[in-house]
Amino acid sequence: MALPQGNRSLKRIKNFYRLIIINEDTFEEVVAFKLNRLIVYITMSVLFLVLVGMSIGLIAFTPLKYYIPGYGVAGKAKEYETLKVKADSIEHALDIKQQYIDEIEKVLKGDMLPLDTTTLDINNSNKAPVIQKSTRKRRR
Repeated sequence: MALPQGNRSLKRIKNFYRLIIINEDTFEEVVAFKLNRLIVYITMSVLFLVLVGMSIGLIAFTPLKYYIPGYGVAGKAKEYETLKVKADSIEHALDIKQQYIDEIEKVLKGDMLPLDTTTLDINNSNKAPVIQKSTRKRRR
């Protein structure tokens, strides 16, 4: 009667093997281990889990966590947002001042004609322009 395939592989996992480390120069046996595949699998799995746990612990409990993208203190994000708004408003004010300086420079050089200060607001061609009177009283 033939044994099922799963039963044969279980026996191979439980079979013991000998691992011998020998000194190459003197052929002296340095260390000998009696192992089976199950012990090797378990040892490697535990070693992997310990290394992963140590890596996570190292990152979680040291300042290395700040190098992870998107990680940071919640208050810092709000502070960054306010700083961004302030920088934008300063940039806008700088642009306005630069335009003002450019216009003054044009006037001083004589490149710009003075604008006419009397503008008429004509909405329709049928109506006459409306002239508004000042409400201030004149002194005599």
